[in-house]
Amino acid sequence: MTAIAVTLITIPRVASAHAVLMRSLPAANSTVHGPDVPVTIQFNSRVDSARSTLLLSMPGGEAKPLVLEKQTAPDTLTTHATQLTPGKYAIRWQVLATDGHITRGQISFAVQ
Repeated sequence: MTAIAVTLITIPRVASAHAVLMRSLPAANSTVHGPDVPVTIQFNSRVDSARSTLLLSMPGGEAKPLVLEKQTAPDTLTTHATQLTPGKYAIRWQVLATDGHITRGQISFAVQ
């Protein structure tokens, strides 16, 4: 019985936390120079880039999907927002973490 308890205690457990935004470029509420803006979003856990999306909300209210680049780090999504004119923008993100949970959020920024 003691051997079973010790075995259960020492078996590593897989963390099952949702993907939480750790850092982004552009940073939230920052002002960047356009017209081309690199976008990098890093999370605290692995995300499935094939099932994750980034949507760019434009100053006029329209939105367009951003095409993700090939995933180089398992916790990071990268792309480029191109031909941006001065104004306020938001990147709406939705990611599927490897724990199976979907997380959503938004990063607002301005282009000068």
